[in-house]
Amino acid sequence: MRLVVDLNRCQGYAQCAFLAPDVFTIQGDEALTYDPGPDATQLTRIRRAAAACPVQAIALEQMDGADGSLPPETRPGGADIAGNGGGAFKTSGRIVIVGASLTGLRAAERLREEGFSGSLTLVGEEPHEPYDRPPLSKQLLAGPARSADSSLPRHRDIDATWRLGVAATGLDLAARQLHLADGGRIGFDRLLIATGLRARPWPNAAEAALAGVLTLRTREDAAKLRQLLAGRPRRVLVIGAGFIGCEVASVCREIGLPVTVAEAGPEPLAGALGATIGAIAGELQIEKGVDLRCGVRVASLEGDATGQLRRAVLSDGTTLEIDVAVAALGAVRNVEWLAGSGLSSGVWGVACDAGCHALDANGLVTDDVFVAGDIARAPQPMFGYEFLAVEHWGNAVSQAEVAAHNMVSGETDRWHHVAVPRFWSVQFGTEIKSVGVPSAADEVAIVQGSVARRRFVSVYGRGGRIVAAVAFNQSKWLGFYEPLIEHAAPFPPSFRHVDEPSDAQPVPAGFRRVASPARDATVVVTGHDPHERRARLTRPSPGDTPPRGRTETARRSEETPP
Repeated sequence: MRLVVDLNRCQGYAQCAFLAPDVFTIQGDEALTYDPGPDATQLTRIRRAAAACPVQAIALEQMDGADGSLPPETRPGGADIAGNGGGAFKTSGRIVIVGASLTGLRAAERLREEGFSGSLTLVGEEPHEPYDRPPLSKQLLAGPARSADSSLPRHRDIDATWRLGVAATGLDLAARQLHLADGGRIGFDRLLIATGLRARPWPNAAEAALAGVLTLRTREDAAKLRQLLAGRPRRVLVIGAGFIGCEVASVCREIGLPVTVAEAGPEPLAGALGATIGAIAGELQIEKGVDLRCGVRVASLEGDATGQLRRAVLSDGTTLEIDVAVAALGAVRNVEWLAGSGLSSGVWGVACDAGCHALDANGLVTDDVFVAGDIARAPQPMFGYEFLAVEHWGNAVSQAEVAAHNMVSGETDRWHHVAVPRFWSVQFGTEIKSVGVPSAADEVAIVQGSVARRRFVSVYGRGGRIVAAVAFNQSKWLGFYEPLIEHAAPFPPSFRHVDEPSDAQPVPAGFRRVASPARDATVVVTGHDPHERRARLTRPSPGDTPPRGRTETARRSEETPP
């Protein structure tokens, strides 16, 4: 039995925790954690919890055999697939997905839902079928779940050929062939690139080889770290205070381990939330007993004669006695195999258009190569058409579905990926959720709730428009702010709020500004379902100079929503 909760949708109502308390747990006010591989005796309780969930965020797959196949009655019949045909390609085409991940699996499922009954192959460097990565830095480190239980539930049988444990090494677009590390080649008619990310290693190879030094990205990484933490190390050092680093530190405190977080930046999560809100995240860590060192780098890691990690020397001159060090230094995009392919790829990812069609090195749209997930860098109309790579769970799913639809659809039926980015994190008993792109902002205002109570909503703005909202234990409000982002509503908000603080004035958000062209273009997005979503560029009237970059359409959007 496999279980996944879409934490983008979850709003912390906690019915699941009441109905199946051995599976679902609420930390703090509304931070949900769960066991992705629950015992079969919990099936009835889980079904009741899924039925009671107000936002229907719980997905359960009851397996029918040791091979993890779907029960026969849930498999789509061949007649149904054939009946949804629509062109020779749907029945005889060859599609290859490079990346056996969340993105790859959801794209494969969508292809079958769209009526594609041709040849489908998934290639993955890891030996596993797709599994869920968010639990690796959360409940799989401290809870009852086992690493083998993180496999993703299947929404339908995909009838695919799996090439697992073998990496892609090259792409020949002219011959329409994918080159593999084992010397094999796979021909394709259309290709989806979804090779995602890998953890950035500790830069000193000799130090990285010490026992107790590791990164956290794969199922094996999580199993190794779980084992190390179970051994009750003297102290854990987390190098980097991004989401992974903060979540690992949270688990350490949850199980009573001393932990030091060394972060070169001014505050935890400063790159994602800005230094102003990041400072509040830092206060949470200190309150929970974390030894937080901001503005501090790790100068070196030292081991004993057996090769076991024993010490860390920090840039502030202190030396820590440690047994475990987790390098949480961000990620590297898996693009090396595309060198010489002619595609527009680099350390920043693979460029594509809003329909997930890959761009070639000249910036031209390709017809038969698509990109989705963490590796994709696509133009975001709501943010000045800036090319953004969004490395979050929800984006991987939505982009996979758009790419899959466009792979088997005609030009007049293409979808556009203009979804508002979302992410979540659970750390130190607090649920942090976001909509929009906080890093695009230059100002932030706390408009609801209380920082002292650690329950608040902060709204981010740039150029007189709302670009993001971040909630600490107040996720129910994000559904209100999402359409304000889509419709370029004015910032700071001028309407009254529920639980409005006495001082809601904007302050600098505290992001390191990166130069970017056309950041202040304003777009209004309309439509709900993927086939209805449209972006419309709005411009000021001649002679009209909106204050702080606001357009007349943006000012009216709050008064008369479309």
